[in-house]
Order: sequence, then C-alpha cells, then structure tokens
Amino acid sequence: MALTEIDHLDDEMAECMDNCLEATQACEWCADACAEEGEGMAECIRLCRDVADIATLHARFMARDSGYHADLAAVCADACEECAEECESHDHEHCQVCAAVLRECAETCRGMAA
Repeated sequence: MALTEIDHLDDEMAECMDNCLEATQACEWCADACAEEGEGMAECIRLCRDVADIATLHARFMARDSGYHADLAAVCADACEECAEECESHDHEHCQVCAAVLRECAETCRGMAA
C-alpha cells in the first residue's frame, strides 16, 4: 500500500515518514561503513544506530497515527542533528551523504514536533 493511501497522512507527515525511512537507511549504511574504517568511528557508529532505531520508530508511530508521534518527532530531530554533526566531522563520503540526509530528516521532524 502506498503512503498516499493512508488516510490520516497529510503531505507534511508523508514527507517526514519518507525522510525518517531514508535516514534509517543512510544511518545503517554509514554505521556499517564506519565499522570498516577502523578506530575513531565509535561515536559515529553509535549515533547512526540510535538514529536508525528512533527514525524507524517515529515512522511507525506516524503510520499508526499514534498520539505520541509529535513527542517522538522532537527526539528524532535532536538525534538527527547530533548525528549529522558527528558525520560532518569525518571526510568519508558515506558520512557526508548521511549528514545531508539527516539534516533533511531533522527539518521535517521539527515541523512535526511543532
């Protein structure tokens, strides 16, 4: 079923859900690639894993129209911003791509939290 068929999702919520799922994918990729990079990547890996879990949960809360999704949106935005800052501190392409995706996710999550 396409997101457009979920009747309680407006355009803003559908965009946020898409961004959360994209952030999950980017973070899983980045964390895996960081593990291959060696020392100095532990914080990036940890934060990416946190975001992947939070963003996935937030998308699930939006899909079921949970009354808690706005609260979780704020947490997701905070986690995305912290992780983006960490990713931006590394020169690896996967970190830079991940940071860009996370910035977009944080922005739409902030909109959902408001």
